[in-house]
This record gives sequence, C-alpha cells and structure tokens, in this order.
Amino acid sequence: MTAYDAIVLAGGAAKRLGGADKPALRVGGRALLDRVLAACADAAATVVVGGRRPTVRPVTWAREEPQGGGPLAALGAGVRLTTAGHLLVLSADLPFLGASTVKELLAAAAHGERDGALCVDQDGRDQPLVAVYRSEPLRRELALLAAEHGSLAGLPLRLLAHELDLARVEAGPLASFDCDTWEDIAAARARIREHGTVLDEWITAVKNELGIELDVDTDVLLDLARDAAHGVARPAAPLTTFLVGYAAAKASGDGGGAEAVADAARKAAALALRWADEAETP
Repeated sequence: MTAYDAIVLAGGAAKRLGGADKPALRVGGRALLDRVLAACADAAATVVVGGRRPTVRPVTWAREEPQGGGPLAALGAGVRLTTAGHLLVLSADLPFLGASTVKELLAAAAHGERDGALCVDQDGRDQPLVAVYRSEPLRRELALLAAEHGSLAGLPLRLLAHELDLARVEAGPLASFDCDTWEDIAAARARIREHGTVLDEWITAVKNELGIELDVDTDVLLDLARDAAHGVARPAAPLTTFLVGYAAAKASGDGGGAEAVADAARKAAALALRWADEAETP
C-alpha cells in the first residue's frame, strides 16, 4: 500500500454543538478522534491539529495560526510537519470511517498523475476532509492561496479542491458521515447499536480499549459460548471464552493470534460436546 502521513483536523469551535469538545465526544464508547485515528493506524506519521488530549495512539500535535483560523489554516499547520509523498487529510468527527475507505483513497490517488483523491458522499458532494492529496501539489496550492489572500485564515476549503485535479471516490454510505450537531451524534450512537453491526462495533471497541491487534472469528467464539452454555451451564459460556483467550495467549507467546484462538476454541468446543453427550448417555 502507498506510504502516507495522516493529518487530522481536530480544532474548530463546534458552534452547532454549543461549543462542546467535539473530538472528545464518544460514539460507541470511543472518542470521535480515537475512532478516526484507528482508521489510519498504518500512517507513517500522524499530525493532529488541535488542542492536546489523550489519544489511543501517539501523534504529533500542531495548532493553526491564528487559532480558530479555519480548516485551511489548520491544514497548512499540519502539512508543515509531514514528509510523505501522499497525505491523508481527515476531520476528527467521522465515526464510521474505516481503513477500507482509506485504502480506496490511497489507491485512487496513486493511480495516474492526478493530484489526489477525495470522497464523494451519497448526495454527490465532495468531501475534501476525507481525502488523500499528493504532497507537492497540495503544498504548492496552499502557498499560492496564502500569497493571494495574505494568509490561509478564514478561507473556505472549496478553494483548494477547485485548484487541484482530484479523483472522486464513492465510498460506503457512512464513510464521510460527520457529526456537526447533537442530532448527528445521537444518530451515530443509535446506528452502531443496530442488530447487523453491534457485535462488530463492540469487538472493535474492546480491541482498541485493550490494545489488541487481532482478527477474531466471532462466529467461532459465539458457537463455543453456545455449546458451553447448553452443554454445561449458562455461566460456563463467558468463563470458557475467557480461558480460550488465555490459552491462546499462552500458546503463541506474543499476546495471542487468530490461529491460536481458533485452535483453543476447537478444543474447548469438542470438550463441551463430550460433556453434553455424557449427560444424555444412560
């Protein structure tokens, strides 16, 4: 995959949120900023433009000049601290942005001689804060805009997008969903609890909270929990899955792995079935 640096804009007054600290607002138990940082975890360097705060992983901090100078001023501050040939630019209020969208943008930006690629939402609107830019043309246009207007403060982002040759990427319907109002926050919190997504969201949140990088086959673990609950006793389900995780970590020696989890789950499931068979045998 194309090497890149990430710039996350986490400033702004959040007037439509009554001045709340938007990047720190939680969706699915995780701060909005941390959710965005998880989507670009493989960036060579990550610059967050905004007030310092605890984050899920180390970042470099920057502030726009003047503070409150708007997204272009913030972008200019972030660019100065990057070195990669491609720059991923994101706002800090994207609860559903995933690594897959980042990869799509990087692939589109690396193809041909274009200046980058940006996400297009479901209504066909450009999203310049969900985008990958080639560093050289981005720096050039920022410098030209600053020279023309005296500074980048207060300038709208559309000036930048109009001057660059950018590919358009139609990502998933929620990839560029941002949280500007309390209604947006409520909608995001409700959506992650929907039946089709709640388990994936929960597992991802737990892995981030515990600092675990592991692809888990949730169906295997759910089947194991069901077998333990039905074949032994209901409390056996959580205790068995805990012991499977412990055994996997011990077997691999480096905190666990997907194969070690699957192997331990198979052994425990077979034991649960043998246990249940004994109860049914005269």
